Amino acid sequence: MDKNLLDILACPVCKGPLVYDKAKQELICKGDRLAYPIRDDIPVMLEDEARQLAPDEEV
Repeated sequence: MDKNLLDILACPVCKGPLVYDKAKQELICKGDRLAYPIRDDIPVMLEDEARQLAPDEEV
């Protein structure tokens, strides 16, 4: 994930910062506990495509 792109992307729900999870290829919003997938090097920033993080899942 390009650092410059990560710096300008924000959670579409709360507009908060995102954390890149390289192993899972996801962008994570800690505030909303949502994980947005990255497909073919393109972040899918749609709330409907995001996965809710499990309560025991580390962020």
